[in-house]
Amino acid sequence: MSGRYAAGLPLDSGNLVVKARDALRREVGAQHTPPVAIRLEKNLPISSGVGGGSSDAAAALNGLARLWKLDIDGNSLARIGLTLGADLPMCLKGKPLVARGIGDEVSPLPAFPALGLVLVNPGVAISTPDVFNALSRRDNEALPPLPKRLDFHAIRNWLETTRNDLEAAARSIEPAIGEALKALKRADAAFARMSGSGATCFGLFETGNVAKRAAIEIRARHPDWFVAATRSMEADADGEA
Repeated sequence: MSGRYAAGLPLDSGNLVVKARDALRREVGAQHTPPVAIRLEKNLPISSGVGGGSSDAAAALNGLARLWKLDIDGNSLARIGLTLGADLPMCLKGKPLVARGIGDEVSPLPAFPALGLVLVNPGVAISTPDVFNALSRRDNEALPPLPKRLDFHAIRNWLETTRNDLEAAARSIEPAIGEALKALKRADAAFARMSGSGATCFGLFETGNVAKRAAIEIRARHPDWFVAATRSMEADADGEA
């Protein structure tokens, strides 16, 4: 294991990548799953609400299924992934989609633009179970449907009508989340919100170049934070990423 955040992860069965390997091996049998060497480069903060561990586990499931030449379909991989985490099915898809239920009901979007994003983590890790335990209510209304026109401005306007029900609970545990959101807005993000169960927050920018400039500005003010400019995946008219 290598990467900026490798030191905080276990190398044994406590690692999601190892759990993914073992779950797949149990499913299809040891005779079809010979020993493998896996290298994990950990560049995302741990327990940061961006699905880093889950996407690593999904990559392991997809990669091992190909390496071992297994006769297993996507639905079976999603079923295995769900035993590892509720967000594994969407990570296995690896394309823009709408997730429902606990994350197991996924519907790929027929089209979705690439969006300029900046991810900011103020250097804190938050336990997802702790955030759920801090929720004041769990009977929230459903989110509104996506707009028919999916461009930057329509998506930004739609996001303003939505919410992350975990944000208030996470901010009560870790006030630094508020500082991350302020930093994004100060850097002229068109929209900013906490990601997942926190503490990472994302800012939406009209272009990738604007996002890069904003990331440089935030990093200069907060050199000890995790700050990364990126772009969301784009789906073409056939829903392919």
